[in-house]
Amino acid sequence: MTISPSPDAPVRAAAELTDRWRAVLEPPVFGARSMWLTWFGADGRQLPLVIPVDDLPLAPDAALLVGLRDVHESVVVDQLGGVGHLALALCRPGAAAVTGDDEAWAEALRHVLDEGSWSLHVAAGGEVRPLVAGPS
Repeated sequence: MTISPSPDAPVRAAAELTDRWRAVLEPPVFGARSMWLTWFGADGRQLPLVIPVDDLPLAPDAALLVGLRDVHESVVVDQLGGVGHLALALCRPGAAAVTGDDEAWAEALRHVLDEGSWSLHVAAGGEVRPLVAGPS
């Protein structure tokens, strides 16, 4: 039996963030590509906000990336007093192994989110794996 972490429990370590995504995305099996976003405050507590972006293209799209950054900045300023962590999960069909397309998304996100606190997990094939670790 698996016991999910409490959504009220603070996330303070990379492994705890991976466990949180496993709980949120249970089961991590997807028929289409999407990017899920959620935020954590400086105290490690998750906002009660999880946004899935459906119909995610295989390759990063510049307009979509700018939109993700703008939403992130708005949430951090409006909900977290200017300090917060964006946790992203790239959800897709297929095997759990990280692909070149996953790496391309990570690199594109680095370019638009380079000044903020963020992380990226890949959810596929029944597994959730960290691709870009957040701050420890």
